[in-house]
Amino acid sequence: MRTPRRLIAGLFVLPLLSGCFASSGDDASASSGSGDGARLRVALPFAPTENYSPYGQDAMLLSRLGVIEGLTRLDANGTAVPALAESWSRENGGRSWLFTLRDARFQDGEAVTAEAVAAALTAAGKADPAPSALAGVKLTAEAEDDRRVRVSTAEADPVLPLRLSNPSLAVFAPKAYAKKGTVNVEGTATGPFSLTRIDGDTAATLDRFDDYWGGRAQASGVTARFVSDGTARANALRTGDVDIAESLPVAQVASLDKDDIHEVDTARNTSLYLNTESGAFTDPGLRAAAREAIDPSVIAKGAYEGYAVPAQGLFGPALTWAAGKRVEPAGRARATGPDGERITLATYSDRPELPETAQVLQQQLRKAGFDVKLEVRTYARLEGDLLSGKFDAAVFSRNMMLDTGDPVTVLASDYTCDGSNNLSFLCDQKVDKLVAAAQAESDTAARQDAAMKAEAAVLGTDSVIPLVHLKLVAGIATSVRGALPDPYERTLIGTGTRR
Repeated sequence: MRTPRRLIAGLFVLPLLSGCFASSGDDASASSGSGDGARLRVALPFAPTENYSPYGQDAMLLSRLGVIEGLTRLDANGTAVPALAESWSRENGGRSWLFTLRDARFQDGEAVTAEAVAAALTAAGKADPAPSALAGVKLTAEAEDDRRVRVSTAEADPVLPLRLSNPSLAVFAPKAYAKKGTVNVEGTATGPFSLTRIDGDTAATLDRFDDYWGGRAQASGVTARFVSDGTARANALRTGDVDIAESLPVAQVASLDKDDIHEVDTARNTSLYLNTESGAFTDPGLRAAAREAIDPSVIAKGAYEGYAVPAQGLFGPALTWAAGKRVEPAGRARATGPDGERITLATYSDRPELPETAQVLQQQLRKAGFDVKLEVRTYARLEGDLLSGKFDAAVFSRNMMLDTGDPVTVLASDYTCDGSNNLSFLCDQKVDKLVAAAQAESDTAARQDAAMKAEAAVLGTDSVIPLVHLKLVAGIATSVRGALPDPYERTLIGTGTRR
């Protein structure tokens, strides 16, 4: 089977550099506002790692700050709804879609035209590496007239409107592409806030874009700082140095004012991935023994201090449709005694709950008879060995809907023989067949039904053991209104966010 090329950007945490909260004189004066909306001060945990390229993880950062948008966006139910496109229709059996654009402008003042949109999507399709939302998809785009753009794929793609909601497929002004192979996102996007200053990977300044099609934002701008230390983010919120501190470590929650804490169910799981290609867990019986040894409720209460719930499967309570469609896994192997089998369990320290989760798993697996060595590194030092299959098991955090909002897409990337993000190195013909059947479904309900059958087949292999479904814990000062934390981790600041 194919080894994963790389872990898809945005799905896993990358190493970060800490920022600082010392305010400059300009920052202090700006925070007082300019008559009709104070600047928002935001502390984010994940710094830009690709010079703000929209084709990787940095696109999610730009999306949360209200800088970028595409033709569509996801609503709370995971449905594609209008953004730059006000409507669309399917053509040619689903091999092409015609999008009608709304009247909008780029942040440089130029009109959003079908020609500009087609050029932006074409550039995304040619990016190397390709955005994760386009994995396995060959996309072309051409202007039909000034306001309509036709987007086509080599094969029928029933979820193309969902796919185009991914921030990596955001649209930028023509001048953003002046330098071949790169995109200059400063002042060239279409969102309510324009990126106007970049201070390396420590801070960024955003100003309100007054001609935004969705209405003038209530905040005059945003000062964003990137701070990997969760304790530092919590302290900054506590002392009033920031208005919003994203992704607080659960260990810090008790020290903050309860009115500043906001919880949101997310589509993110923490799971144990077992290496089915080499080592101890090529044996289905030992994978079953690991599953039976693990008690996720201990992890939810301990490592996550109640800000997670024991996993019900791959798709959790944030996806309201999943519970009523779940299929019980069948055909699981019978557990065999580990008899001191040596295994190496790996995780990364960039998310503080993961090492503690791994320690709990180490204890539970040892009690069942495994000899467990624990390997904890930063993500940067872990990735190479992980992708080369040097570990028997790995604890990872994964947003199951981040790429497209489509459950079938993530099943294909994570659990099929040719999946580009297959951390368990699983290659099971039954799973591949069920995923292929789900990919062929165009009706939303039927596609969800098929996805849950494929989920059951994946779980039946014991190649992945879902542990907990996570809650997003954001610190938002009581003076702030209209913040937009969401299950898909794509939004945070919008036109109505203010203080």
